[in-house]
Formats: sequence, structure tokens, C-alpha cells
Amino acid sequence: MTSGRRSVEEHEQYVGELLAVLRTGSTATVPLSRALHRTLAETISSPLDLPSFRNSQMDGYAVASGTVADTPVTMPVQGVVAAGDAAGVLEPGHALKIMTGAPMPEGADAVVPVEDTTADEAAGTVTIGRGTTPGTYVREAGSDVRTGDRLLTAGTVLAARHIAALAAVGLTDIPVRARPRVAVISTGSELVTAGDVLGPGRIYNSNGPALAASAAANGADVVSVDHCHDDPDEFAKMLSYAVRVADVVFTSGGVSKGDFEVVKDTLEPRGGNFVSVAMQPGGPQGSAVIDGVPVLTFPGNPVSALVSFEVFARPALRAAAGYPPPVTEMLPLATDLTSVAGKRQFLRGVLDGRTVRPAAGRGSHQVAGLAAADVLLDIPADTVSLEAGDLVKVLTL
Repeated sequence: MTSGRRSVEEHEQYVGELLAVLRTGSTATVPLSRALHRTLAETISSPLDLPSFRNSQMDGYAVASGTVADTPVTMPVQGVVAAGDAAGVLEPGHALKIMTGAPMPEGADAVVPVEDTTADEAAGTVTIGRGTTPGTYVREAGSDVRTGDRLLTAGTVLAARHIAALAAVGLTDIPVRARPRVAVISTGSELVTAGDVLGPGRIYNSNGPALAASAAANGADVVSVDHCHDDPDEFAKMLSYAVRVADVVFTSGGVSKGDFEVVKDTLEPRGGNFVSVAMQPGGPQGSAVIDGVPVLTFPGNPVSALVSFEVFARPALRAAAGYPPPVTEMLPLATDLTSVAGKRQFLRGVLDGRTVRPAAGRGSHQVAGLAAADVLLDIPADTVSLEAGDLVKVLTL
């Protein structure tokens, strides 16, 4: 089925409903080493106190604070306790040299830092130059988190600091949200894989790597990346494999009104929906459901393909992975700009402090221009010009 022209809002709603199937809420268990950027499926309670024992916060001398009330005072050094040693027992009237992280000996309730002492190694004594109070420079067991206390909340997207907390309490298997599986097929006989010889009339394939990277950056597991020539049989075979291994398939190219539109020609007889969306870049859009798997078909121009992903696919992937929605905000323009009436424009933009300006070039083939951009400027279809200082909606890339 082929429909007519849609607004961006209409197509966003259509794609959102098509990709709602991705939000299954299923979970998986992954090793801690693979948990970075995954979304916690369950709230994690600490299985132990952290720290699990009283230990020294400083390099210094463990003492009973009452014995150093009147300073300076010189006392014998009982020995040394290092990180990883057993705690031991402090003899009355003695000091025990202690390293950062070492367990506090029984009978000691404070640590005097090295810089407040003078050691006489030959005599085996230390002079304490400043008094102290109970608990000074001592980390108490459970002062960070207690056994059974909440460590991390379900829905947390795990960053390095969260991995540190999970590792610190000894957890190895982490319950996370399942990621949507994505397959990518870029089409076009003119495309050449990077590293191969670039013959006449050929261009390097940037859509496949870019869409795969975009999907991975937004919480998906990319299970297949293929390139298809303008051959319907080849495309059909690749598509058949893609829908077997993936939860959603993204294609680029072959969706417009010219000859050799391999994606459109293959999917249209199978119920594919191809429309013109009132946007620039990215007007030609299509979709289908093949063997229960949604297929989104993007235009072949590199900027059009990536803008299409940002506008239509990215929000659904992030929601399925448990990620927060893409960041949008209203920022003032640093310069004047003009736009095309009747089409919602997604212009490449560059942040300039707390203002934004259009990036050079608007062509849908200008990949280097897109690489220089930080954001997309979302210009309404009924806007033809904006002045410096006017607020514009900005989508962070």
C-alpha cells in the first residue's frame, strides 16, 4: 500500500505505533564486564556493608585517642598494618603505624596523619604533635552503604560510576533490560565498502556503518549489517535473513520514484507503505511488517538517512532499551536564517555557548557538514525566516 503525503507529526505517530512491539520489557542477565550502558531491570540492594570493616582513611598512626590528649607525646610503635592485613590488637600506650585502607586494630579509635607526627625509627618511637578525637580519619563499617540498603534503582542506565558500586559489593551477574536487536541493509550498486577500490561512479558506503553506529549508541544490539546491490533477489534474501535475527530492520536507499528502487519494488507488493513526508531532508519514507518484524526504509542520501533515524527511529529504540528520550531544548539563534515554506526543516547546527547557529551547507549528501554539527535545528513547516535571538527547537545529536 502506498499513501500520499504526511506531516512529520503524522509519520512520527505512525512509526511509534509500528515500533511499539519493541517495548517488551523482557530482561536478561549479563556479566558485570558487559553491563556498561545497559539499563537495570531490577533495583539492586547491597549484599554487604561498605566498607565491610573499620579502616584507616589516612597514612598515619592508629591510636587510642585518650592516650594523646596531652601533646606532644612520644610512644612506642608496635608495628605496621598494611592494606589487606588482619586487624590485630593495639597494645595500651602504643601506636601502630597504619596505611590507607588498612583495618583498624582493636583498641584504636583514631588515626593521626603522618604529617602530624615525627618518627624515630632507631628508637622505635613516634612523637604525636597534635591530639585527636574518637573517629578521626576512621572509616566505619557500613558508612557508605548498609547491607540491604538500596544501591541502585531499576531503570538506571549504568555508567562507570555505577559499575564501580556494583563491583565494590562483589556482584558479578547484573539483571538488565533486553536490548532491541537491529539489522541494517544499505542498498545501491554504486556503494563500495571502505577499504575497497573506489572505481568510476562509485562512492563509499557510509549509511550502513552510520545507521549501525546510531542504533548501537541508542541502546540496540546490532546483529547484522549488509550491503545490497540494486538486485531484488539479493535484497529479498538479505531481508529474509534480517527478519529472522532482528526485532527491527533499517534500510537505506531504494525508496524514491526513480528506476532501480529495489526496496520499494520488493516491499510494496508485500503491503509496504511508502509516503512523502513534509520534511527536509528525508522526505521519502517507507515501512513494512515482514514476518512480524517492522522494517523502516530510509532515503539513500547519507544526511537524509541519519536525520530520518534521529527523528523517527531513535526515540523508539531508546524507549525499548530503557534509555531517557532524546534531549531537546529551546535555544536562541546566533544568526538569522531562512527556511523553506511547507516543509519542516531539520538543519544541521553548531552550539556556540548557549546559542546555536546553522552549520555550513544544507545538501543531503554533505556528510562532513553533518559531522561538524552538534544538533539539529527543528524549524516548523510554516516558518520561512528567523532572526538572531529568536528561539529555535534543538535536538541534540
